[in-house]
Amino acid sequence: MQVRELTTERRNRATKNLDRMSSLELVTIMNREDARVPRAIARVLPELAQAVDLVAERLGQGGRLIYVGSGTSGRIGALDASECPPTFGVSAKMVQFVIAGGKKALLTAVENSEDSVVMGRKDMAARRPGKRDVVVGLAASGYTPYTISALQYARSKGAATIAIAFNRNSPMGKVADLRIETGVGPEVLAGSSRLKAGTAEKMICNMLTTCAMTRLGYVYSNLMANLNLTNKKLLQRGMTILQELTGVDREQAAAILEKAGRSVPLALVMLKAGTSKTESVRRLRMAKGNVRKAIEG
Repeated sequence: MQVRELTTERRNRATKNLDRMSSLELVTIMNREDARVPRAIARVLPELAQAVDLVAERLGQGGRLIYVGSGTSGRIGALDASECPPTFGVSAKMVQFVIAGGKKALLTAVENSEDSVVMGRKDMAARRPGKRDVVVGLAASGYTPYTISALQYARSKGAATIAIAFNRNSPMGKVADLRIETGVGPEVLAGSSRLKAGTAEKMICNMLTTCAMTRLGYVYSNLMANLNLTNKKLLQRGMTILQELTGVDREQAAAILEKAGRSVPLALVMLKAGTSKTESVRRLRMAKGNVRKAIEG
């Protein structure tokens, strides 16, 4: 593989005079190039929908979503994984990340780690992937040895695998059950895949978890009905959610939240279904946390 042949490594003709541009010209050209990202993602929406269904199915079976990547890609996976518990009220074990170089790489570049096939397999093996899990490989180039070997190991153990890359027919795509490969074009700064490719990865990860969690019922209407009320702002948001969905006033919302142990989904079922706390807990358990199903009985 010749790196210079990859779309993600090519020079962008529109930015060859980058170092001569004014600040306004710089931000204008970056904004123009960034606008290509959502258009590129639109071309792979059918594949993304398949990925959402796959993630929702495995999580619904009690499995896990495990992101794996190196550098920027690994950090984006880590970011999305870390946001799921506070947003959807799920266990931190449900959505996980594996990054080349370990947690140290979240703060400091550990560039040589991405070349290690052995570490990719070892780090993934430590998570003990199985038939209920889905592993998502993130690599802008699609050629990262660490991520490819991690995906191969996960697939050999029965986990479903998804490859997200920005070069067509990538080696990573070839070892995955489902590939999502879209071209965002050469970067403004040649080879700096933290730019458009990184933005695209973030957008795709947003879709995977938000849509899968919505399918699983951790969202009611378009509100975060399952969020954890861990600070004053979130407590206020929880009360607002109850007001929006049930029509109670602020004091009633606060009172029912306290009765429900500050559990928004439990309070919501109690109010919408008109059931006792005990019955509402039972409904949520039977519905596996799906708020709408619990309300509808």
